[in-house]
Amino acid sequence: MKRFLPIVAALVLGAAAAHADDSAANFRPTAVTSSGSVTTAAGAVDYQAIAGTLVVHPKEWSDVRDSDNKDNPDAEASMFYVAYFKNGAAAANRPITFLFNGGPGSSSVWVHMGAFGPKRVLVNDDTHTPAAPYSVVNNDESLLDVSDLVFIDAPGTGFSRITGKDKEKSFYGVDQDIHAYASFIQQFLSKYNRWNSPKYLFGESYGTMRSAGLAYALQNEGNVDLNGVILLSQVLNWDSIPDQPEDNPGVDLPYQLALPSYAATAWYHHMIPNRPNDLPAFLHQVEQFDMNDYALALARGNSLEPARRAAIAQKLHDYTGLPVAYILKANLRISYGPFQQQLLADAGLNTGTLDTRFKGPSLDPLAKSAEYDPQSAAISSAYVAAFNGYVRQDLHYGEGLTYNPEIDVYTSWDYKHQPPDAGRPIQSLPNVMPDLATAMKQNPTMKVLLNGGYFDLSTPYYEGWFEMHHMAIPPALQKNIEYRYYQSGHMVYVHLPALKALHDNVAAFIAATSNQGRPN
Repeated sequence: MKRFLPIVAALVLGAAAAHADDSAANFRPTAVTSSGSVTTAAGAVDYQAIAGTLVVHPKEWSDVRDSDNKDNPDAEASMFYVAYFKNGAAAANRPITFLFNGGPGSSSVWVHMGAFGPKRVLVNDDTHTPAAPYSVVNNDESLLDVSDLVFIDAPGTGFSRITGKDKEKSFYGVDQDIHAYASFIQQFLSKYNRWNSPKYLFGESYGTMRSAGLAYALQNEGNVDLNGVILLSQVLNWDSIPDQPEDNPGVDLPYQLALPSYAATAWYHHMIPNRPNDLPAFLHQVEQFDMNDYALALARGNSLEPARRAAIAQKLHDYTGLPVAYILKANLRISYGPFQQQLLADAGLNTGTLDTRFKGPSLDPLAKSAEYDPQSAAISSAYVAAFNGYVRQDLHYGEGLTYNPEIDVYTSWDYKHQPPDAGRPIQSLPNVMPDLATAMKQNPTMKVLLNGGYFDLSTPYYEGWFEMHHMAIPPALQKNIEYRYYQSGHMVYVHLPALKALHDNVAAFIAATSNQGRPN
């Protein structure tokens, strides 16, 4: 899963290190400032931008060292960030939002250059963006109109670096990653005197898992209560995702949670009979079938009667556009890779994973599953090229350094997670629903905004809805969760009408929660 002025002054330690190779000597804080202005619907926002790094250590590390320095792991991470502060805004009243993508192993380039930064790269909505030169424009939907912003690159991604003997073990894992971000945020609040600001997290994709864990970790490791957590393209429980569910027979829930996104995709590509005009109403109908007749049929397994099997297959055809014979051959269980490959197979095309509005030629028409993601192929070069130019020309950071938009840690990631009240990390696919639930119960004024794209097969929108409705929280706290959905994909902001709606929803959420609970 994947998943974004000109006057320069060097601040504090090692401005020169910001322009040098990433050797161990450079693992110290750096910062370079510049100024700029962005025009939004609310008017012009003049800001100070700071591009720099903060150094974090593993959880076992302490700045109180014994004489032999034996008790401290030697690993450390230099985490890169770009912060935008509105000029003249009082820090105590000005919200601050920490933003990141996911992966794991993704930098924040996508949400930075596509969603809420002051500059945005222009890409095609659902087709391949032509090669360079790319256009970088004023971002009318920058979130700077309501909040200061801090875009953070995960350890090892972007300009962030890790070093030391145990560096991968220390930072590449669910709990290790959460601790690194919690440490970073606490340092940042101190460095820029933002402890009394209204505080928000914005995480996309794996970043939603990080956000759920962070909300709990910040409360319990740093006494930091958040005003709100904003989630985009949610996955909190990895047992729910449709990533090769055939390898886990007997667990049918991923097939159910992906079905509405299959239906949305077939609707978009005009592959279903009697296509209705109202997509949300159509998907509500699919959801009702999904959690009733379809769920009961899957639960019957191989004991399902032939007539009932045929009826369910016909209904799945009506909702997905796939041939009945194929659905029966798949035993009513459709994985997202084969779905992508099969839906437009007659035209020699496969759809995207991140955004199924995108389509591209099948690399192997006889393959079982789609072998690449057309959206990634269509827009990634534009994002990466745009940021590499912007960070060096406008933010004056990165000379001599390589920016890593993504790194390959997916298969080596430590997925063990220790939920609240557990005595040890759990050996299973991670589930941070207990973390978010506990954080909401400990801080009952914290609100959550869940955003999802209908055309996302990487983290299907209905999966997020299902997870939120199965968290162990009292009914009163369910009212603290808002839901917003868009006719777009995983990166909902690629579709400009969805970007505007996303901005407006997030801005309204921040405005409504930034002063709650303040004594008179």
